[in-house]
Amino acid sequence: MSSKDWLEKDFYAVLGVTKSAAADDIKKAYRKLARENHPDRNPGNKDAEDRFKAASEAYDVLSDDRKRKEYDEMRSLFGSGAFRRGARTGGPAGFDPTDLFGGGFGGAPTPPRGAGDPGDRRFGGAGFSDIFSSIFSGGGAGARRGPQRGRDVEAEVTLDFRHAVQGTTLPLTLRSPGVCDNCHGSGARPGTQPKTCPVCRGSGLTTRNQGSFSFSEPCRECQGVGTIVVDKCPECRGTGGVTKNRTITVRFPPGIADGKRIRLAGRGEPGERGGAPGDLYVLVKVRSDDLFGRDGDDLTLTVPITYPEAVLGTDLRVPTLDGAVTLRVPPGTPSGRKLRARGKGVTRKDGEAGDLIVTLDVVVPAQLSEEARQALKEFATRTPAAPREHLDARVRRFG
Repeated sequence: MSSKDWLEKDFYAVLGVTKSAAADDIKKAYRKLARENHPDRNPGNKDAEDRFKAASEAYDVLSDDRKRKEYDEMRSLFGSGAFRRGARTGGPAGFDPTDLFGGGFGGAPTPPRGAGDPGDRRFGGAGFSDIFSSIFSGGGAGARRGPQRGRDVEAEVTLDFRHAVQGTTLPLTLRSPGVCDNCHGSGARPGTQPKTCPVCRGSGLTTRNQGSFSFSEPCRECQGVGTIVVDKCPECRGTGGVTKNRTITVRFPPGIADGKRIRLAGRGEPGERGGAPGDLYVLVKVRSDDLFGRDGDDLTLTVPITYPEAVLGTDLRVPTLDGAVTLRVPPGTPSGRKLRARGKGVTRKDGEAGDLIVTLDVVVPAQLSEEARQALKEFATRTPAAPREHLDARVRRFG
């Protein structure tokens, strides 16, 4: 991306954040846009694809502190009109900084002698040539032609509750940029090789002098790559990359929780010019279960029991994720009591497992037969009253 692109594009507006937005806010905004407009979720939708690319381009600049600072400085410098026609720097009429990026060198007037003064030529302690070359190169003119790391890729997977607790391995299909299999990324038709650019002689940069200024910019002939593809690959049309489906096997460890991310190093987008690939980050969503809940490393389960079972006690057979266990309900168990089945919860990293916590819920029947009603009344006459003396004493105070 050229510096002129930086001047013309409002990356903050693309992500929907303010210029003072924190790094975390920028990341959240990008992730939201990336999820909504990802090609996998919008097959054949060109508008969504363009929004996805624009968000990625904006995040690439604003997520990097150095690039963001340079972007803000450049837009502030040129957006203020400080170097446009009639500005107070004393620049001649017709001198437009946009000429510096695209063809204005040949006929642009030479800045006045006073332009050599540091107050006119320097911004933020860096010379124009330093600022421009760092923007063009992403860190210095020599760095632009070197290997560039590929972008990180994000994906989202929804797991069943059981798979999240016990762990699983699943294939994940991604549609993203990749190296062309036909030319192996060279862009040239198989059997041929790219030629060294005759303009920049392989450096990827050309230097132009404008009075007391000297500027380096990406070579227009080879677009800063240093080579020219004469006989283009028919698959990628000379770009060296194609958008394609790829399937990756992802292992989800036992006990992974909802909202966690798994990082797969080197499984993101391929790098440029031999650079290392980016990473793949998989965001995990876990479906709720109709029986079990989760509290840290423990599983939870609510089991209804009858009043006689609570009073007399019983052996209770309850399910787990890998079978069933028998729990002893002691006589006189109140509603809400918790029983524990040890080792039947979530497996931890050390190989040990949490517990299954069973909450007992004494169920009051909504309907009774006449025979059961009479038996219950007989039971009530023989049952000690509930211990409510402390409450009754307070009630008597109010008459």
